[in-house]
Formats: sequence, structure tokens, C-alpha cells
Amino acid sequence: MPPPENPETAAAAFTRTGQDAVTYARRVVGTALARNERHRAANRELAKHAGRGKQADPTPGALRNAARRFRQARGLPVPEFPAVADSVPARPAPPARPTRSSEDEDDFSQTRIMKRDL
Repeated sequence: MPPPENPETAAAAFTRTGQDAVTYARRVVGTALARNERHRAANRELAKHAGRGKQADPTPGALRNAARRFRQARGLPVPEFPAVADSVPARPAPPARPTRSSEDEDDFSQTRIMKRDL
């Protein structure tokens, strides 16, 4: 088998392929980090609105209107959704805690004494 005519070309091609792979990987990582930051910012905004007791509309009005027009143009049913504020029910009140009487405390202390004696 004869030696390759130009071994430097193969080495240069290998180096270039490796550099291209690293460049591509860096670009993919940068894109993923940017997307992750956009999601985090959106989540922070939603959490900020939820903390104040008002819910942000998950679907922008323009997008909702475009979907409505699309369905109407094709003769599809157009469902009516409740307002955003009505879509999330309020939290129920926590149940009332029973009050402890002195009898309960006496029973507890007696139980503790009985266990200690065993």
C-alpha cells in the first residue's frame, strides 16, 4: 500500500473538523443558556404576579384573537374560556386547629412517665 500523497492535508482536515465541532458545541451551549435565561425571566414574572394575587394571562391576547379568527374561518368551534382571574380558584382556608385542654397535657405527661418506668 503506497503512503498517502499528502499527510499534512489529512492532519489539517482532522484539526479543522475538531475545531468545527467545538465551535458548533459552543454555539449550541450559548443558545441553550439564552433560552434557559428567557424561561427563568418568564417564570420570575409569573411568580411575581402570582405572589400579588393576580394571575398573568398565559396566552397573549393577539395570539388568542388569531386562533379565534383561524377557527372561525375554517368553521371550527370556538370555545369560550373563563377570564384568567376566574380560572384559578382561591386557596381554601386552613382547617381550624383544635384547642388543647389541660386534660390533654395531663394525659401526655402521664404517658411519658409510664413509658419512662418501663
